[in-house]
Amino acid sequence: MEYFLDALNRYADFTGRARRKEYWMFVLVYFVLYIGFSIVDAIFGTLLFTSLYALALLIPNISITARRLHDIGKSGWWQLLALIPVIGGIVLIVFLVMDSEEENQWGVSPKFA
Repeated sequence: MEYFLDALNRYADFTGRARRKEYWMFVLVYFVLYIGFSIVDAIFGTLLFTSLYALALLIPNISITARRLHDIGKSGWWQLLALIPVIGGIVLIVFLVMDSEEENQWGVSPKFA
């Protein structure tokens, strides 16, 4: 939960780096909460809670993904690969699971610091 809250605190910070663990823990908590809101929506027969949750976390999700891509030496604009059907999403996932670079234009990796 610490990584999730840290990502929310840095919701508008598109600079710097995010380690693999930080990114994937955010994704895990995001999906667990998303499933919870989906269950609540199914009980009430609406899409209100899930939609509001996804919309509220859109910017934090984009920002932590940009920082994760910075950690492997890629620009945050590489997220646009997800718009390419099938192949784009696969390539983006491969990028997101790659290991950190020691140092690049976005600074020294927190892993090696």
